[in-house]
Amino acid sequence: MLLSMTGYGRASGHFNGKTISVEIRTLNSRLTDLKMRLPGDYKEKEIEVRKLVTQHAERGKIDLLMDVQSDDGGALVTLNEGLFRGYHRELTRLAKELDIPQHDILQTIMRIPNVASTPSGEVDEEEWAAVCRIITEALDQLRAFRDQEGDALEADLQLRVSNIMGLLQKVEPHEKERFTRMRERLNNNMEEVFGKEKLDSNRFEQEILYYLEKMDITEEKVRLEQHCKYFIEQVNNKEISGGRTLNFISQEMGREINTLGAKAYDANIQRLVVQMKDELEKIKEQLANVL
Repeated sequence: MLLSMTGYGRASGHFNGKTISVEIRTLNSRLTDLKMRLPGDYKEKEIEVRKLVTQHAERGKIDLLMDVQSDDGGALVTLNEGLFRGYHRELTRLAKELDIPQHDILQTIMRIPNVASTPSGEVDEEEWAAVCRIITEALDQLRAFRDQEGDALEADLQLRVSNIMGLLQKVEPHEKERFTRMRERLNNNMEEVFGKEKLDSNRFEQEILYYLEKMDITEEKVRLEQHCKYFIEQVNNKEISGGRTLNFISQEMGREINTLGAKAYDANIQRLVVQMKDELEKIKEQLANVL
């Protein structure tokens, strides 16, 4: 079963007059890169949140945002009235002395640190259990999203590998033709150099054997077919999401395709190899997003 690294999950719940919302977004990344924005009350739980998220989301670029508001929809904010009055008094006095308009004094004061703040305090076990349930629900939504995207990736990867296997089957007819052309060309070259009467048949057969061995691509075809079958087998494995395994297999497929191209000595086979490489590049692009 393939899972996409791209995903989104959101969940919210109520506890003790507060609405707690959690959003999780993920993108593809080779390693786990988790960034979190937690309200002040939950900063002390950051390690526990990180552990919970990484266990479920595994790897990728992960962004988690937690928001807490009162049930009436307003933000949970406390106003330091003493500090506010002090700033207001002094700023009003300065504004009058300097003849400065006072219409934006309130906005100015609200931007001063510590005038308005979110309440902070210890999180009891009951509240923390509620928060964990909400985070887990968001992670379940993320998993469902990744699963759906993974189905599309799976279908495309199977198509690409099937295309490579189909192109591989088209290589064989051209193999026989290239051997015939090589034999004729080598025979003509040796006749031009030594003359038809002086042509050493034993030497000619030795040269033929040398080039046949150099051009033989039987092993490469067998290994490439085996890699393709193993790739499909791993894609169809419902127990794991083997993104890394599929990457390793695709690398081996690439090696065999490159060797096929190097030993082709035939324009038709070269064209097939180019098409295989194109399909393989599309596979690698998709694998970059497989968990």
